Amino acid sequence: QDNRISVWSVGDLGNAGLNGEYQGEPQLLCDIGHDGDVMDMQFLDQERIVVASSTGTVTVFRHHENNQTLSANQQWEKAHYHVDQDTSCGGAACTGVICNNPEIVTVGEDGRINLFRADQKDAVRTIDNADSSTLHAVTFLRTTEILTVNSIGQLKIWDFRQQRNEPSQIFSLTGDRVPLHCVDRHPNQQHIVATGGQDGMLSIWDIRQGTMPVSLLNAHEAEMWEVHFHPSNPDHLFTCSEDGSLWHWDTSTDISEKPSFLHQGGRSTTYFSHNTINQSVVSAWLSNDPTKDRMEITNLIPNQTLSVNSLDILGPCLVYGTDAEAIYVNRQLFA
Repeated sequence: QDNRISVWSVGDLGNAGLNGEYQGEPQLLCDIGHDGDVMDMQFLDQERIVVASSTGTVTVFRHHENNQTLSANQQWEKAHYHVDQDTSCGGAACTGVICNNPEIVTVGEDGRINLFRADQKDAVRTIDNADSSTLHAVTFLRTTEILTVNSIGQLKIWDFRQQRNEPSQIFSLTGDRVPLHCVDRHPNQQHIVATGGQDGMLSIWDIRQGTMPVSLLNAHEAEMWEVHFHPSNPDHLFTCSEDGSLWHWDTSTDISEKPSFLHQGGRSTTYFSHNTINQSVVSAWLSNDPTKDRMEITNLIPNQTLSVNSLDILGPCLVYGTDAEAIYVNRQLFA
């Protein structure tokens, strides 16, 4: 009922214990009340955080490091709405936000896409009926192009340079229209995109060709809530799910060089073959090289039972939040 945005400090990297557990206590630096559920949030820059609310409002909070406070810096009220912006009950949840400073793109349950610019009061661009179904997530493809995923299994590309309010390309999962919940673009090869959805499958797409995924990989037993390529080491991908698992997908090495028995910590490992249409690409995600057509998958939290709702990664550090009302920090991803 009472939601808050909190900024924590988790201390220095030097303090990790033998098993990667952080020795000191995380410190709550500051927090601030938030109207509605927090659906998504992202840093715009070093001190500003953009937050999407279930009320349809999008707020930019500023973190003041000198006195450790948070304040609302800017707000677009009811950026997403069902009936019209003035109806008191008309707000529609803003489900996703992505930033490429100074630009902010939001998507929502109302099928609307907004392009905002920090420090500008009005939306730079709004695509009102972008989708007839809920848009669940959005990411930048290039500075002028975004990708959205929706609740009927479609991935769409939108080009803000075009005036018409139509997607420039539509991709879809074949057969069952399984809702897609999350999307991420490969940081170096912008044509490679990963999505996950209600059936827990991981889909890898090559948006240069075809309208279907290149690979469908069996993953989680329940909804996949988040998928992220490692920003500086994109042979590694991370997914988390309602089923309480968090998987680390590793295509970085030739598996035949590795012993296939249990890895440290007794974590179990599964191997999947995966095929693809295109041979010209060097990326392991699309590779057809027989030595590389396997990948190693490790469940980083094998005994978790509660949903893992969100994750983020930077360097050797993985952060995730679960229905246990806890936030976990793993500092030794590649140890």
